[in-house]
Amino acid sequence: MRIGYGYDVHKLVEERKLILGGVQIPHYKGLLGHSDADVLIHAIIDAILGAMAHGDIGKLFPDTDSKYRDIDSRKLLRQTAEIMRAKGYFIGNLDATICAEKPKLQSHIIMMRENIAADLGCRIDEVSVKATTEEGLGISGAEAGISASAVVLLK
Repeated sequence: MRIGYGYDVHKLVEERKLILGGVQIPHYKGLLGHSDADVLIHAIIDAILGAMAHGDIGKLFPDTDSKYRDIDSRKLLRQTAEIMRAKGYFIGNLDATICAEKPKLQSHIIMMRENIAADLGCRIDEVSVKATTEEGLGISGAEAGISASAVVLLK
């Protein structure tokens, strides 16, 4: 068994879609990034890569490579899952937390979990996604950005 941890944060800006866990969330701001800036999926990718001691998302999918410009992060997650399986690992369980003051995310959590489980080839009951706020503090509390963290157990 191997354990990995991942974290990501992106700035909120106008004129961008807000994508979290592969779900487009209605909001007047979205996350700024080279890809679709899905902080949840990016944190999960880093957790999986970390568990395998395989570097990080920037090493595997560099933002200097134009082929990743505006890419759907779910594609990157599926590629990461292929690497994971090729190394003989599969998901034991995954626990992730999104930190955002707004918008409220509870109604989107199940779809995020379904997307992630499908992309990783695991059961939905092996994927936990939670949302919290910083009670007006920090990056997300000031509504300047959204962060996510994830921990994964590979078997």
